[in-house]
Amino acid sequence: MPTRLEMERAVLKRDRSRDGLFYVGVKTTGIFCRPVCPARKPLRRNMEFFPGPREALFAGFRPCR
Repeated sequence: MPTRLEMERAVLKRDRSRDGLFYVGVKTTGIFCRPVCPARKPLRRNMEFFPGPREALFAGFRPCR
C-alpha cells in the first residue's frame, strides 16, 4: 500500500492511477469506497485505509453505493 499521505492525496484528487490499490473508510459514516468515488470527500482525520474491501468489512465498514 502507498503511504498514508499518498493515499490521502489520491482520495482528495480522485486519482484514477491509484484505483484498486487501496480502499478508504470514513469513520463518521461507517462507509468504505474506492479512491475515485464521486461522493463528497471526508476530512483527513476521518479517513482509515485498507488494502482491500474484505479488511474494511471486517473493520465494521459497509460498502459505498
